[in-house]
Amino acid sequence: MADNPVPKLEDKTPLQYANTPMLDKLASAGKLGTALTVPEGMSAGSDTAILSIFGCDPREYLAGRAALEAAASGIKLVPGDVAYRCNMVTFEDGDIPFEEKKILSHSAGSIEGAVADLLVEELFRSPEFMVAALDAGMEIYPGSSFRHIAVQKGFDISAVKLQPPHDYLGEVIGGILPKGSNNAKVLKELMRLAHEFLDGHSENVKRRLEGKLPANGIWFWAEGETKALPNFTEKYGKTGGVISAVPLCQGICVLIGLEKIIVEGATGELHTNYEGKVAAALDVLSCNDFATVHIEAPDECTHNGDTAGKLQAIEWIDSRVVSPLIKSMEKSGEDFRMLIMSDHKTLTSTRGHDGSPVPYIIYDSRIDNQTGLKYCEEDAEKNKQIVIGTDLMGLLFN
Repeated sequence: MADNPVPKLEDKTPLQYANTPMLDKLASAGKLGTALTVPEGMSAGSDTAILSIFGCDPREYLAGRAALEAAASGIKLVPGDVAYRCNMVTFEDGDIPFEEKKILSHSAGSIEGAVADLLVEELFRSPEFMVAALDAGMEIYPGSSFRHIAVQKGFDISAVKLQPPHDYLGEVIGGILPKGSNNAKVLKELMRLAHEFLDGHSENVKRRLEGKLPANGIWFWAEGETKALPNFTEKYGKTGGVISAVPLCQGICVLIGLEKIIVEGATGELHTNYEGKVAAALDVLSCNDFATVHIEAPDECTHNGDTAGKLQAIEWIDSRVVSPLIKSMEKSGEDFRMLIMSDHKTLTSTRGHDGSPVPYIIYDSRIDNQTGLKYCEEDAEKNKQIVIGTDLMGLLFN
């Protein structure tokens, strides 16, 4: 959700440009500041940032995003297993060498889950690719979206260098394909074979005719091995649940001992079940201390170059998530606190992530500071103190 100023938005950030009356009201009433969720020297990713927000120092506990997502799916990793995120992606069309193609979409145009599952399952059953995957010790676990998990047994990842596809949209892939070890060569060859199979697949022929981006490739990244995380309830003395459509967030939730809540119709995209997520959060709060509502839409819209969609997502978070939660909590008559924030910046200018500090609000229903500040990057920076991401939960529960 957080961003830098955008020229076509009158040099305002999307948070400044969007109409967010409830967020602005809470920013004025509560404590507004900035939080550093990505430690210096670490890559700006949701794995790093969300671990920080839940109080887990990523410098100690980050073991790779895919291992966290595997936990969400109930995939049991044993020592020696390596998990990878296996995205369905779009490479540019044309009769040019694989390495010279550009990556156009990290999500194959936000491909439908059933289609993504069909394609990756058929890929891993196709004769040539199946033999190569078996030789590589690799299995696939379809993710019912563009996000699949691949698990490889008995291969070393210590020297493998893999890149997140959403940070290189529109760029030639030759320089960002797997590198660094013999296993990287194995992964690169699997990606090349996958492109050969998927590029002419009947489903992708159909997608092109319908004006959709083809899912004509896979992309391995976010490699990791299993690692234990500190128990949330033991650390903070609070019980709770997490409502999210994104496997990463679900996986962290499972590993820290919170309840994973799946809402029907939650997609991780702009059009999702906002009302269902609010209802689920209120249900969690009826018998627990704490609930997290995670909305992925601003990030996905930015990666897709959809500035209008990002603005709409921010306004819907204000009107369809934060506002009804506030009104319901006020109606209950209970005192409450709410932390509102972006896990990291996703920049309209690059369509990629950025690790600089992000604005946060801690709102306490018993206090109205009446600062007149609004929920945006510029106003948050007026509070010169930068909170470390791992301190946020302590501030919320103080």
